[in-house]
Amino acid sequence: MGKIKVLVVDDDMINRKLMAAMLKKHPNIGEIIEAADGQEAITLLRDLDDIDVVLLDIIMPIMDGISVLQIMNSDPKLQNIPVIVLTTDESKKTEALNSGANDFIAKPVREQDIVGKIERLTSL
Repeated sequence: MGKIKVLVVDDDMINRKLMAAMLKKHPNIGEIIEAADGQEAITLLRDLDDIDVVLLDIIMPIMDGISVLQIMNSDPKLQNIPVIVLTTDESKKTEALNSGANDFIAKPVREQDIVGKIERLTSL
């Protein structure tokens, strides 16, 4: 398997840049694509057919992470892409997992947590 392609979805640009900086350190992670909201994420997922894993914030304007998960689950082209949900709101964990998320990380995200979960989900 080649380097993995990660889609980072977060309405906070600082969070996206921080996540990208963490991921870029990892030798098995290739391209990092960023989306500022759920609508942009769905567009990217439909346009690009080689995203290996999605890091998804839950609380965002325009379209939240739960809506993104529901759309991904109803689309055969997207439903097998692993999603790790990132949020400060622990109460959203069950809803996210029930909506199709593969894993959950509470913010602030620690580098070893995120890389470990990506490796497990993409079998690096």
